[in-house]
Amino acid sequence: MSQRTQRLGDQIQRDISGLIRQRLRDPRLGMVTISAVKVSPDMGYADIYVTILGKTLDESPDEGIAILNAASGILRGELGRGLRTRIVPHLRFHHDVVTSRGNRMADLITQAVAADVKNAEANNSAEVDATNPDSTPADDSRD
Repeated sequence: MSQRTQRLGDQIQRDISGLIRQRLRDPRLGMVTISAVKVSPDMGYADIYVTILGKTLDESPDEGIAILNAASGILRGELGRGLRTRIVPHLRFHHDVVTSRGNRMADLITQAVAADVKNAEANNSAEVDATNPDSTPADDSRD
């Protein structure tokens, strides 16, 4: 990617994030985060990678992507008013799987650490019982 397309992508990212926040008031959309914009070398199109957080984390982002792609013409028109370029790229929205994969890896690491802590606590209590031969199990039959 050339420096010019990189700068244009950065400008599109800033402008589109503001436009989505201000102009698109679809309650189905949820919170949209734009993670990257890649502009084609001929500046004919811009691939916009987004992460959409809905009301629940289990929701599929496909509906939000469809809403954004349906509104891409409106967003492109608004974007054209702010950009100082001869050509305004066509906008294509995509779900950012890198962020989703990163979140999944963080969850797996958290689960593994919790399991290690639990196993270490179990091993420590077993070692304490083994080193203290005078300890006997509590007798609850005296009640």
